[in-house]
Amino acid sequence: MSQAFVKAELIVDAQHAVGESPVWVAAEQALYWVDIPACALNRWDAASGQTRHWQAPEMLACIAPAGAGRWVAGMQTGVFSLAVWPEGALTATSVVSVAHTQGGMRFNDGRCDRQGRFLAGTMVMDMSLAAPAGQVYRLDAGGLTSLLGGFITPNGMAFSPDGKTMYLSDSHPSVQQVWAFDYDIATGTPSNRRVFIDMNEYPGRPDGAAVDADGCYWICGNDAGLIHRFTPAGKLDRSLAVPVKKPAMCAFGGAGLDTLFVTSIRPGGDVDLSDQPLAGSVFALRPGVRGLPEPAFV
Repeated sequence: MSQAFVKAELIVDAQHAVGESPVWVAAEQALYWVDIPACALNRWDAASGQTRHWQAPEMLACIAPAGAGRWVAGMQTGVFSLAVWPEGALTATSVVSVAHTQGGMRFNDGRCDRQGRFLAGTMVMDMSLAAPAGQVYRLDAGGLTSLLGGFITPNGMAFSPDGKTMYLSDSHPSVQQVWAFDYDIATGTPSNRRVFIDMNEYPGRPDGAAVDADGCYWICGNDAGLIHRFTPAGKLDRSLAVPVKKPAMCAFGGAGLDTLFVTSIRPGGDVDLSDQPLAGSVFALRPGVRGLPEPAFV
């Protein structure tokens, strides 16, 4: 394994239980992300370093920009439209409810494809059940469509720079695979599923991901404290360390899209955190490559 030394800078000293879905908004020079069980949307301003958060009415798992002050979000019971108002309020309007395949489910990882369709997966919250009930849905002008099924913990969704390849992982310990799909950019339909990375061969479970301008796939190695970069051929190029065991998702941002922001998870219960006191925080790395703007929902 190639492991390059790039210092991880602490951006937000937080204790997020499950920090996920970082999205850089260039017009604001700000990073947004969620804390899933806290039902919170968070924002960090690059110029001032100040943070703020808004409370959502239910678990908020993944977000995609949808215009100034607006977001589309995969939540607990379905997909919502969020509006963040200057006075500090957040309003959530249901776009479409989801008839989950069983009880105790919510959305997990998701984002927009290059054409502005919103894709997101669902999961059973109790991962100990290892229930393959997760679905991947697409929301576009035609409504909500189930595209794929049979996942325990769908994760790692990302798209190649030309939008013609979709990546998707299942981060459950019993699976730990990343797949590539041919992606029809005209219809938003994935096909020709094949193994892209068998993460059982590398440190960490495959969590959230991003694609850089070179088309390389960055995936958080949950439980290993690493962010891996794989080439479009599925070859490990490098691994970068963060000072926590559970990096959750990464996203490119900054003025030149050359900063890799990483959210993380703070385990609860009786877990000893003395060796990772910053678990749940947000970090930034300068990996020497640039990312791509995050597409907005249309």
